[in-house]
Amino acid sequence: MKKSLVILLVAITASATSFAQFRIGPKLGANIGKIEGKGFDEQYKLGYHLGAFAEIPLGKKFALQPEVLWNQINSDTVSGFKAIYTELGNQDLKNPQLNYLSIPLLLTYKPAKVLSLQAGPQFGILLNKDKTIIQNGGEAFKNGDFSLLLGAQLNILRIRVYGRYAIGLNNINDIDDQEKWKTTGFQVGIGLAL
Repeated sequence: MKKSLVILLVAITASATSFAQFRIGPKLGANIGKIEGKGFDEQYKLGYHLGAFAEIPLGKKFALQPEVLWNQINSDTVSGFKAIYTELGNQDLKNPQLNYLSIPLLLTYKPAKVLSLQAGPQFGILLNKDKTIIQNGGEAFKNGDFSLLLGAQLNILRIRVYGRYAIGLNNINDIDDQEKWKTTGFQVGIGLAL
C-alpha cells in the first residue's frame, strides 16, 4: 500500500511540475512581407500580426508551440498588372491587403534557457472576402495559404522576443493557373507567457 501511495504521489508531483511549465499568452508584432509573383513589386511592405500562443513542454529541450494569429500581408502591384492578367476585365488589383487567420504549429528546440530555435508549418485562412478586387483582392486570391516558418526566440523571464522567416509553399493565385503567387516575409514580435 505504501509503495502504491509513493508511486501515486510521484506521478502527481511530476504531472503538476509538467503542467506548471505549460504557458499561454498574448503576442503581437510586425510582418515585413510581400507577394512574390509576376506583376507584383519586389519591395517588402509592413503589416502586423496579433494573437495568442501556448508553450507545451516535450521534455527539457523540446516544446510544441501552437499559435492563433491575425496576420496582415501587404503588397504592391507594378504598372501593367492589368495587362498581364486579362481575366480581371476593367478591374485592377492595386495594393492588395490580405488578412489571414493563421495557425502556426512550431516545434521548439532550446539549446539554452534563453534561446529557442523554431520551425514548423503555418496554415492560413483568408478572411477578407469582399468581392471587389480593387479593395482587398478577395476574388483574386485563394482562400488558403500554407507556409513554412523558421526562426528563433529569446526567452527573458516571461517575455518572448522572436524573429521568423515565412516561406509560402502553395500558389495563392485564383485568377490565372499559369502564374504562381506566394507569400514570403519576416515576422518580428513580442509575447508574454502567463
